[in-house]
Amino acid sequence: MRTVSPEVARRTALAAQGFADPRPSGPPTRRHLKRVLSRVKLIQLDSVNVAVRAHYAPLFSRLGAYDPALIDEAAWSHSARRPRLLLEYWAHEASLVPVEDWPLLQSGAKRPGWWRGYGRLAEASPSLVDDVLAVVKELGPVGAGTIEKELAGGSRRTPGAWWERSEVKKICEWLFGMGQLTTGTRRGFERLYDLTERVVPPDVLARRVDAAEGARELVARSSEALGIATEADLRDYYRLGPAENRRAVEELVEAGTLEPVRVRGWRQQAYRHTSATAPRAVACRALLCPFDPLIWERARTERLFGFRYRIEIYVPEPQRVHGYYVFPFLLDGDLVARVDLKADRAAGVLRVPGAFAEPGADHGRVAAELAAELAEMAAWLGLDGVAVGERGDLAEALRRAVSPAAGVTCAVSRPPG
Repeated sequence: MRTVSPEVARRTALAAQGFADPRPSGPPTRRHLKRVLSRVKLIQLDSVNVAVRAHYAPLFSRLGAYDPALIDEAAWSHSARRPRLLLEYWAHEASLVPVEDWPLLQSGAKRPGWWRGYGRLAEASPSLVDDVLAVVKELGPVGAGTIEKELAGGSRRTPGAWWERSEVKKICEWLFGMGQLTTGTRRGFERLYDLTERVVPPDVLARRVDAAEGARELVARSSEALGIATEADLRDYYRLGPAENRRAVEELVEAGTLEPVRVRGWRQQAYRHTSATAPRAVACRALLCPFDPLIWERARTERLFGFRYRIEIYVPEPQRVHGYYVFPFLLDGDLVARVDLKADRAAGVLRVPGAFAEPGADHGRVAAELAAELAEMAAWLGLDGVAVGERGDLAEALRRAVSPAAGVTCAVSRPPG
């Protein structure tokens, strides 16, 4: 078993996630979107919209400013000329996944999620399940609120019906988790349910995969996305069960897809995907949202970069260390700083309440590179400039770097929806 250095492991992970790929010289296209998806495999969804919704951010980190319609059209609309590329399901968390991966996620390799508790409600009220499916079949894509109104005021409701409004949403989420409903489209960020058979192509829907094959294919995808990873890292990417994941790892090692390696300083055994590469250097600059797949597993982030990262949304404000919604800053293969970000659309600025450098970072260079990336993000979000606050040891240098005298400007572009 060969041993690799932490630096090689870091470069391998960055290349696997697409950070060694050059950004497009012109406006990113559907081809560039597909390239990113081939790297990251899935994009996490999250409702927080302090700076930008989570599913838009990973593409910006890898491609620079792009038209968010690339994601919207790939996930929530389709035509004969431009078929749907992505659909929603529980993967890492709520995620956008390639359409062709649907059978793997339905194979039984993944354990039922939090929604499984609603199964008791479904068993107790099968007529409500039938009624919800009937409304979606008739009206879909349709939101849970509209379904509730239809059932409450329509002919489907029998005298004395006992269900509560919240129970309709629970049934919708249970049917979503069971794969009978999916997201037909979204209105704002509201999920509009539709029958899965009307969203997933018939050939994909017809493919049957058993749990063992599903686990192997999902772990192979995790390994491609991570490059080099522990068994726990591989398991976390799609949130597989421990026994299923360990068995799949063993089988993939035997098949020659994974290579066991040691990483100096790592306590756990690591596995390298045999197609993974470790470039001599990774020249990149990127702001990473808290739900970027490079950093969403916090123990792995600390192991790879020596960067301790926690999201502080649920921490009371006086107890926050770095801020409410903090983006780590990646520069040339290392995490060198972090910034608390907020898109203040009323004022037309991207606010940076706090900016913090990592120990040993060159404040002048980091501030200059970070200022340029913040300006690009502000323009992408349709904001006029960047406003840096007082908090953090990098704040003063960053304020100087974003001043007009520094030549950092924002050219307004189309904001994400």
